[in-house]
Amino acid sequence: MHPIVVIPTRLGSTRLPGKALTDIAGEPMVVHVWRRGLEADIGPVIVACGDAPIAEAIRAVGGKAVLTDPALPTGSDRVQAALAEIDPGRRYDIVVVLQGDLPTIEPSVLRATLAPLEDAAVDIATLATLITDPLELQAPQVVKIALAIRPGAPVGRAVYFSRSVIPGGAGPHYHHVGLYTYRRDALERFVTLPRGVLEQRESLEQLRAIENGMRIDAAVIESEPLGVDTLADLERAREILCG
Repeated sequence: MHPIVVIPTRLGSTRLPGKALTDIAGEPMVVHVWRRGLEADIGPVIVACGDAPIAEAIRAVGGKAVLTDPALPTGSDRVQAALAEIDPGRRYDIVVVLQGDLPTIEPSVLRATLAPLEDAAVDIATLATLITDPLELQAPQVVKIALAIRPGAPVGRAVYFSRSVIPGGAGPHYHHVGLYTYRRDALERFVTLPRGVLEQRESLEQLRAIENGMRIDAAVIESEPLGVDTLADLERAREILCG
């Protein structure tokens, strides 16, 4: 595998406007995310920017940034547009998509997204954590995976994603961690697909892949990385990164 890490980001966050450039320990959040990508030591790291100020922040610390059309609808589209510009020769065949609001993510978590792709039948890799809190299990904002996984196995096949409790019956339940690693051709196909019926019903983009016969496998990790969506999340990230 020849991976590349791409961080799609823009300023137009709904819940925390401008969060990509929010200061954490003296640097913009997106710079911290870029550093976490480098620490994973997977491959080169680029930032797919929807806005020029983000590109300027990354270039100021010596990083590679690619400006993309701000009107692109999703992070996946932004990643694909950046790749088409910087790697038209398709040197990189695995695309690790690192969300721009994960400034404290552990390098091992990023590397874990590569494990499912050791199976050549897998198109897209993602992550899951075991749900132990009954309130989390019932919360619609917590996306659940029907994960076909043998006891003790590190990776299983994602059969379905839902905001409801799935699957039924006795046994473990898994929380989806929204990080994706694509085979390059799978990403190229995914961004051309129309929005699916189930995707729109659940408001979950990953169901587009499932509906179109693409295989998603998930590696199980110990805990979910901190995503910065609120001011409280931001303060927690500052506590962690300021020591």
